[in-house]
Amino acid sequence: MIAQILLANFAISAAFCAALWLVSIRIKDPSFIDAWWALGIVALSWATLLQAPAPGPHALALTALATAWGLRLGLYLLARWKTHGKDRRYARLEAAAAKQGLGFAWFSLLWVFAPQMLLQFAVALPAMLGQLAPAAFGVVALCGAALAAFGIAYEALADWQLARFKSDPANAGAVMDRGLWRYSRHPNYFGELCAWWGMYLIALDAGMGRWSLIGPALLTLLLVGVSGAPTTEPHLARTRAGYGAYRARTSGFIPLPPRR
Repeated sequence: MIAQILLANFAISAAFCAALWLVSIRIKDPSFIDAWWALGIVALSWATLLQAPAPGPHALALTALATAWGLRLGLYLLARWKTHGKDRRYARLEAAAAKQGLGFAWFSLLWVFAPQMLLQFAVALPAMLGQLAPAAFGVVALCGAALAAFGIAYEALADWQLARFKSDPANAGAVMDRGLWRYSRHPNYFGELCAWWGMYLIALDAGMGRWSLIGPALLTLLLVGVSGAPTTEPHLARTRAGYGAYRARTSGFIPLPPRR
């Protein structure tokens, strides 16, 4: 049963990504995939809930938390894309693919949509597998739900503070070092990790810990070492005066008092 549900979810994810890939070819921009990263996990969570034979408290909690996380982040990223247009990261990737002889359609499929679909499916494993093992809602699940709820709220507050800061023309070229950003250079990423490690704890409580660990572990690797901080910090160092000093005094992810 579990394998059948996962296969059905994979087919759903592939169908959505294929349709969105065709959209990206039409508009010559794959940047909206960032919004689908979150919204697609909402779709996978609900697809699992609808297929589960007897959804219990773990299923309901995971679906609610994944939906709250994904809708908030997905709509925020979609609005940002509509405002700012093509993301510079994808523009650089497109230029690199063109140098290797790849046209836009193949670049969008092989370098953007296919990898994102696989990563999205892996990260969503706690929200899917945790729904498929009926069990009593224990202390570990309660702690996980609290951690996930905290992470969702923390990430939302960090994004709101940053958007408000950027909306003021007086802050153009300045470093955002206020609010939650005073204590961490990436409070939004910290909140996201809290959300998904919390959902992993719920899956662990349901008996699916060993099978869903890859989700939060992969997300941590991506945000800390691959596509999160490593791609944003060099750009900020080039474009924000005083970013070196900010980096020297401010924790990377875990919120801590600024160093003297």
